[in-house]
Amino acid sequence: MHGTEDLELNRRDLMAGASACAVAVACPSSAWAASGDASGPVMSKVSLTVNGTAHEIDIDTRTTLLDAVREHLHLTGAKKGCDHGQCGACTMIVDGRRINSCLTLAVMHQGDTVTTIEGLGKPDELHPMQAAFIKHDGYQCGFCTPGQICSGIAVLDEIKAGIPSHVAADLTATASFTTDEIRERMSGNICRCGAYSNIVDAMSEVAGRQA
Repeated sequence: MHGTEDLELNRRDLMAGASACAVAVACPSSAWAASGDASGPVMSKVSLTVNGTAHEIDIDTRTTLLDAVREHLHLTGAKKGCDHGQCGACTMIVDGRRINSCLTLAVMHQGDTVTTIEGLGKPDELHPMQAAFIKHDGYQCGFCTPGQICSGIAVLDEIKAGIPSHVAADLTATASFTTDEIRERMSGNICRCGAYSNIVDAMSEVAGRQA
């Protein structure tokens, strides 16, 4: 039988070993490296056509498309809302498709064509969707409006192209511009002011339907 001293020593050894393991897991070997040894960010040149203008920017490869457009090109229409792809405030149109620009890296869009709210219309020559949003009061605070408008344009293009949605009763039938279709397809764009019905009215008008 082991004596009391042996048991006490074993407990001390066990606790010391467990503590050492915990430190090793929490602080991997790379964390102990001198700060001067840490490598800098990996940079890459990315070519984009944004709102009809070609740009080549030298950016950290971890930069999202949203940050590249906002911080490097200074086009701040697309908003950083949740930064998790849940609110739609950052929606841009890339090669004809709407995307959450906060969830994609800029380097993934080499050579792509990007459209932001700034590229849709001018104050004296608004895009039909912009004009409809104003007419139907499809915004209140305006924070989400750029993403709503970009998404709205893409949604109508999706319906015209016959792409079905989750509310489509028949996936082989031609998609139609119904309120249910518009609401379903726009569900990824959140409006905290609650202007949803007005947004549907604006999109319906652009789609050629009676509000």
